[in-house]
Amino acid sequence: MKKVAFKTLGCRLNQYETDALASQFQNKGYQLVPFSESADVYVINSCTVTHQSDHKSRNFINQANRRNKDSVLVVTGCMANNAKEELENQDEINYVVENDQKTSVFSLVEAHFDGEIIHPSKLNVDLFSYGATDKGFHTRSMIKIQDGCDNFCTFCIIPSVRGRAKSRPINDILTNIREVIAQGAKEIVITGVNIGRYEFENYKFDDLVEQILDLEGNFRLRISSIEPDGFGDKFISLLKHPKMTPHLHLCLQSGSESVLLQMRRMYTAKKFKATVDKIRSQNPDFNITTDVIIGFPNEQNEDFLATCELSKKIKFGHIHAFKYSIRKGTRGERMINQVNEQTKNKRSEILRNLSEEMKIEYRKSFIGKHQSVLVEKSKENINYGYGEHYIPVEFLGENIKRNQFYKVKITGVQDDPDPALKGILISE
Repeated sequence: MKKVAFKTLGCRLNQYETDALASQFQNKGYQLVPFSESADVYVINSCTVTHQSDHKSRNFINQANRRNKDSVLVVTGCMANNAKEELENQDEINYVVENDQKTSVFSLVEAHFDGEIIHPSKLNVDLFSYGATDKGFHTRSMIKIQDGCDNFCTFCIIPSVRGRAKSRPINDILTNIREVIAQGAKEIVITGVNIGRYEFENYKFDDLVEQILDLEGNFRLRISSIEPDGFGDKFISLLKHPKMTPHLHLCLQSGSESVLLQMRRMYTAKKFKATVDKIRSQNPDFNITTDVIIGFPNEQNEDFLATCELSKKIKFGHIHAFKYSIRKGTRGERMINQVNEQTKNKRSEILRNLSEEMKIEYRKSFIGKHQSVLVEKSKENINYGYGEHYIPVEFLGENIKRNQFYKVKITGVQDDPDPALKGILISE
């Protein structure tokens, strides 16, 4: 039995695509092993959204090569598009596969072991035929509804490496969801690059969500990262549906109107706040998490303070803060008044501390309330999973089954020096 190992960097869409590829390899007789172990095949699903992402991807390429020099090493994902020529010139990499040919990674590897060397450029172009993710890395079943983006924000390289926006046929999506529900999926996560821009024939994003919620089965629906301008009142009203999870990851990027304008974002800070207020007016506990870019060109101290003040007003459940990186080919590359690293580091620390305070405050508000936890793992009668608000929960219990819902009463919030553990909700 051949062994395959995966390493995934970046977004939820990459996670979904890795899950689907991992399931395909296992269904064809491969054993899935951790990336830290020796394997016959290493697949690195890379990210290139920041310099740090590029650095991590290169490190994992080096690690895979050191573990087993006779293995097949495939590099795919956004870095494979953005730095294709550089990667193809590295002898230790067997294949560099661009995003629109990622679905063919398995057939490429199988041909290699059969003695047939195929150049990735000859592979089929297909964005959506990934198949089920039942043997992937996550309990939640991610469903890809679209790819690419037409927004061309000044900081973002994604339109260059993922291409223009393309939506998957609605019947294919609904069929895919029915299949994973029949296989036992309890939580569906719809994902893509800019999912709010979904449009197929006469169906738009809120129409698709409505169709999914009407499907039969004991499941709940979660929305992956979404732009705040990608939906309207109809979608907000659907958030009250009992199958819908009360959590959205809305991408703010900055709380400064001036910076948002320079970023070419399609909304204002005022509109972002009004959208959150609408959502919370029908569910005060609704969890809003976000992304923020620190140190965009021309970001003054007052701009950063505006981000902090808006964050305090909204009370985000979590902020993913990352420092701005110049990406070649973007408008941001040509902008003057780049912010120095020292200032970026200082602002990042301030925002991370603020985010931690708000996260703990938000999670403490659940003490004495109930959460419906989808169990991901159990060890020595300690069970771990996520509640409907996308908050990690730990509870005691014997004979608890993975991928099943359990309603628990929250009794506290874990206090741990490890940031990854701090803030987990605890239930007896």
